[in-house]
Amino acid sequence: MKDKKFNGKRILFLSVKLFNYENIIADKLRSLGAIVDYYDERPSNSIFTKGIIRFKRDFYNLKISKYYNGILEKIKNIKYDYFFLIKGEVVPQYFIDKLKDLNPGIIFLYYTFDSFENNPNGLDVLKNFDKKYTFDNQDSKLYNLSFRPLFFSDDYYKADNVSKIKYDLLFIGTAHSDRYIIGEKISQWCEDKKLKSFMFYYSPSRLVFLFFKLFDSSFQKFKYNKISFFSLKHKQILDLYRQSKVILDVNHPNQRGLTMRVFEALGSGKKIMTTNKDIKKYPFFNENNIYVIDRNEIILNDQFFNLPFIDINERLYHKMSISGWLEELFFDTNSFDWLQKEE
Repeated sequence: MKDKKFNGKRILFLSVKLFNYENIIADKLRSLGAIVDYYDERPSNSIFTKGIIRFKRDFYNLKISKYYNGILEKIKNIKYDYFFLIKGEVVPQYFIDKLKDLNPGIIFLYYTFDSFENNPNGLDVLKNFDKKYTFDNQDSKLYNLSFRPLFFSDDYYKADNVSKIKYDLLFIGTAHSDRYIIGEKISQWCEDKKLKSFMFYYSPSRLVFLFFKLFDSSFQKFKYNKISFFSLKHKQILDLYRQSKVILDVNHPNQRGLTMRVFEALGSGKKIMTTNKDIKKYPFFNENNIYVIDRNEIILNDQFFNLPFIDINERLYHKMSISGWLEELFFDTNSFDWLQKEE
């Protein structure tokens, strides 16, 4: 359904690729009536490119310049209302300057779903933006950004009653840090309690996995037959959600913002177990729906699996949706204190 606030707005959207979320966002903007031109922020998504951009970006400047000159050539005759950038890992300053010259009055909008500790390159572009948001509350205070958590997409909208429950606990995630150690401890606990779990660990390549296997102690217990080098399709993930009672979320130890997984679980009416203790500060926290795990001392309670899911009130539920997320970023229409329970 078109939204008169978005209708006819021309948006240049740049984002790194992340499990198709960039297309979900672009398609949602289009469905609301916006005209969207999307480009990948990175010139390439090879493991080599990702690594060199993160650690030695200067070595890749020629390739980056060629890529962004190509984008400028394609858009030079288009007048945009918004430039929407997610993450800001690669985009060069000259591209930003030229975009402003070509589009007087354009609004620059920035969002990041990563901490600046993991993506320090993002700090370099902040000075250019009219509106700046992060999913990380601590970063919002440190770097003077507005705080706005993530969202669930329309596919997860109240998807709880579609399929017969097959799994008591579901985990889907990229292999990193202590995820495997925590996941396997919880999987074993489920087995001991006669609960059925499904654990899916993903690595983008065998080379990356073997590197961490050699140099990261948390990977040394990782069994090779439990890793997948192919990510699940969006529909596969959605089907697994529908077949599961509780979703497990193991955040990165250096990450404080809530993952997309949290919002997708709650949006689809599923209960969640998470290692992110900050979730207790959010207005949707409810002990019936959310169980917080201490990653250093895992204590679980099988009674949590039997508690009924308590519906989230409609106003808050909308704010957690992709529509609410976009409305707040672009128009501040749903802006409110996301950490109402902050200590």
